Amino acid sequence: MSKSSRALCLAVSALALTHLPAHAQTKVTNEGISASEIVIGTHQDLSGPIKGWGVPVSNGMKMAIDEVNAAGGIHGRKIKLVLEDSGYDPKRAVLASQKMVERDKIFAMVGPMGSPTVLASQDILLEAGVMQLFPLTAAEFTFKFDPAKPQERLKFNNLLPYVESTRAALKYMMEAKNFKKPCIMHQDDEYGKNVLDGFNQQLAAMKVAPASITSYKRGASDFSAQVAKMKSDGCDLVVLGAVLREPIGTMGEAKKLGWDVTFLGATPVNVLEVPALGKEVVEGLYAASGFEIPYEDTAKGKVKDWLVNYKKMFGADANTQAIIGYNAVMTFAHYANKAGKDLSGQKMLDALESGDKFQDIFSSPPTVFSKTNHLATTITQVQQVKNGRWVLVKEGLMF
Repeated sequence: MSKSSRALCLAVSALALTHLPAHAQTKVTNEGISASEIVIGTHQDLSGPIKGWGVPVSNGMKMAIDEVNAAGGIHGRKIKLVLEDSGYDPKRAVLASQKMVERDKIFAMVGPMGSPTVLASQDILLEAGVMQLFPLTAAEFTFKFDPAKPQERLKFNNLLPYVESTRAALKYMMEAKNFKKPCIMHQDDEYGKNVLDGFNQQLAAMKVAPASITSYKRGASDFSAQVAKMKSDGCDLVVLGAVLREPIGTMGEAKKLGWDVTFLGATPVNVLEVPALGKEVVEGLYAASGFEIPYEDTAKGKVKDWLVNYKKMFGADANTQAIIGYNAVMTFAHYANKAGKDLSGQKMLDALESGDKFQDIFSSPPTVFSKTNHLATTITQVQQVKNGRWVLVKEGLMF
């Protein structure tokens, strides 16, 4: 080869190296892996406004860990969980994440709870090379990543995203029920803004103007002003970017005013507690969802056995969050097993991005990731409260 040809080849090689995909430079930790165990962490609300979700999530995770460890663990390694209480407070979530990274040396953060808390603490994990896996928030920042920022490759989410699910459910409701004046009441934080984005994007696509847009502060309990405004604006469909107590309070306020309007909740509204606590107040409420909520008296097979075992272990019925917590750990275990006996951060990352499919016992949408897509699914259902239970109305929805 001539000197000029060799120089040209070297120049081309150098140029190619500068244009390697960003994920090639991602730093990923090997901390938390020993010959006998894999240390994972999570932060949940165990004492704050949504402890009714955080406690069951952690219970579901513990149940999954017991099951995996009893079956021999991950290629002989037992899973060890470090659980911290965030109180649904972003500052506490930051401190908890710093502790787990610096002192506990976790291998991965699995199933952390809440949009504001996960957002506040996310960069601590990514900078340390710790994967953020399957958080209990479907906000877009948990799965969208900028190729120019290699550490963002460490984010994966297997929940139905708020923007896409809101769009799909709203489109279905608008077309099926012929609503003309949709409006929204949303929580004033990252979660609520994602629901608002989905609402606005879908109405723009349908060339429909929103009749009313109103918000409330996280933790609020009085929604009289918002309901009065939406009623005055003539809304015929109210989208709720809310969580647990707000749908009940809002629908109760509407009934006080004698306002007969249809309500559609975002996915966090689709939980057992809403009809259990709201009773007749929330009859007729619709919500976007990712999977059917099982009830012990009608469940069958492995699902029924799981519900019975959960009640035996924790003295309470399993709710949606318990299922999601269980799913997060079982999904982690699936890909950790696929990574092989010689587990490392890079091998775990490769396993997650391999396109291998995981399907849980609850018939949730299959979990499949790739190098360019760290979101598992966008397929949406709509369910409705009938006689105190969530009932499937329509499935297989996309906007």
